[in-house]
Amino acid sequence: MSTPLYIALEGLEGCGKSTHTKRLGEHLNAVITREPGGTRIGALLRAILADPENVDLDRRTEALLMAADRAQHMAEVIKPALDRGQHVVSDRSIYSTLAYQGYGRQLGTEALLSISTWALNDRLPDMVIYIDVPTDVLNARLAKRDLDRFEREGADFFARIAEGFRELRAADPDRWVIIDGTVPKDDVEAAIRAQVSNRLNQ
Repeated sequence: MSTPLYIALEGLEGCGKSTHTKRLGEHLNAVITREPGGTRIGALLRAILADPENVDLDRRTEALLMAADRAQHMAEVIKPALDRGQHVVSDRSIYSTLAYQGYGRQLGTEALLSISTWALNDRLPDMVIYIDVPTDVLNARLAKRDLDRFEREGADFFARIAEGFRELRAADPDRWVIIDGTVPKDDVEAAIRAQVSNRLNQ
């Protein structure tokens, strides 16, 4: 039996993470989860973070709520699954905090990395799958749905996040895999499966 993997799917809003988290998780018979919101407590925190009416939420408060969700998520979902030998596939991870709060909210990554690593008890994802979709395509997708507090942010915010993800990938290329998210869903799924299969067989 292969060593269980903690796999995170990352990307900008509307890239297809949720769809492919579910598809990959089902393929691997993995625990399928998300950040924020993968636990009962996390769902309460997610409601605060996503509520468009919370315009007064300070950016440091936002970052700390993300870290709180992450600590609960690791303790309640991720670690127990890995300990019993089951893969974990998560829609977002620590890298979203580094990109969204570190770059998007311009808090920097040093303190956020320290806080989030502590929250995770030093257990980072083994593999990060980044679904890459141009912003004009994402904007067209988002125009078709009700937007949460993050999705309502402006173009500059998402440009900073995209740059953040680029820098995070460049700093740790062995952990990251980039997938073209503009092709049909089944092709995206096949590309993800191939990369994960390769990682499992290493």
